[in-house]
Amino acid sequence: MNPSEKPSLEIDASRQFTAWLHEQNLSLSFTTYQAGKLFFIGLQPNGRLSVFERTFERCMGLYADGNSLYMSSLYQLWRFENIIQPGQNHQGYDAVYLPQMSYVTGDLDIHDVALSQTEEKDSDTQKLLFVNTLFSCLATVSGTHSFVPLWQPSFISKLAAEDRCHLNGLAMQVGKPKYVTVVSQSDVAEGWREHRQNGGCVIDVESNEIVLRGLSMPHSPRWYQNKLWLLNSGTGEFGFADIERGVFEPVAFCPGYLRGCAFYGDFAVVGISQPRHNKTFSGLLLDEKLQQKNVEPRCGLLVIDLRSGDLVHSLRLQGVVSELYDVVALPRVRRPMAIGFRSDEIRRMVTVG
Repeated sequence: MNPSEKPSLEIDASRQFTAWLHEQNLSLSFTTYQAGKLFFIGLQPNGRLSVFERTFERCMGLYADGNSLYMSSLYQLWRFENIIQPGQNHQGYDAVYLPQMSYVTGDLDIHDVALSQTEEKDSDTQKLLFVNTLFSCLATVSGTHSFVPLWQPSFISKLAAEDRCHLNGLAMQVGKPKYVTVVSQSDVAEGWREHRQNGGCVIDVESNEIVLRGLSMPHSPRWYQNKLWLLNSGTGEFGFADIERGVFEPVAFCPGYLRGCAFYGDFAVVGISQPRHNKTFSGLLLDEKLQQKNVEPRCGLLVIDLRSGDLVHSLRLQGVVSELYDVVALPRVRRPMAIGFRSDEIRRMVTVG
């Protein structure tokens, strides 16, 4: 490639993807830490795909709550607010996510992010939680420190910046942290790397019990429709946990390394990535399955019908973006955008409370 040429990005939607977004009255947002981009996917007034992106270094975890959008980046946790009132728009966009607050956490390798309901009497206060992967714990933000640890697996003997078990995913239930995913039960620095094929577990945060074992690099646990869904990334399978039997039930095979999962109606939206050619991603069952099915790994979003397990729609990314981390659904938003820091636009976006 000529050094003067910018790396290209191609985004291709399946035939009915835009129609599905319109029918569901929905838009999507996803992160790619590999390219450092926050993307918004919606519809233009003419019905064609709308793609909007902003740059945030190593952006990963996403969480949507009403008009608020939370996102982790290299050393910060962000809160964006949609400043557009219903029925209004800004340059053709019906949602504009403006950065309103950030916590400087340092580089904790933050993965999943969520809001937890506090237990204060007669309080609607919410606490921002995150998976502190570097320190193998769940944590919350602080006004005076990088983080406050809240919970750690029982097999982690010490809070240390060693990424011992690769704690990565968090599932909330009734406003509280309920389940987490780890790649292994190791208690030494980066010990999880030796157990990528079948050392993965799901842990019940309340009881500290392991409710599911034998997973391969699990990610993105989510509680939805009275089921614990998760991505068994090392095998390329989307499915759910039968907690009573301690069994993972695959629902769909996805041609890529799975990370990121959101739900809306009878559908799941999952992210797939092209596996990196290094020790972290090599030797997984996913490689064999891709060869058996004679398919190359892809990068993008897949829409899965929960009733049938079919991959009904897709959005494919090629070029400069090859890995995704998280995805969220934005209900009742047609065409979203965000304000970033690389132009003067943020100087003029002033709102009055």
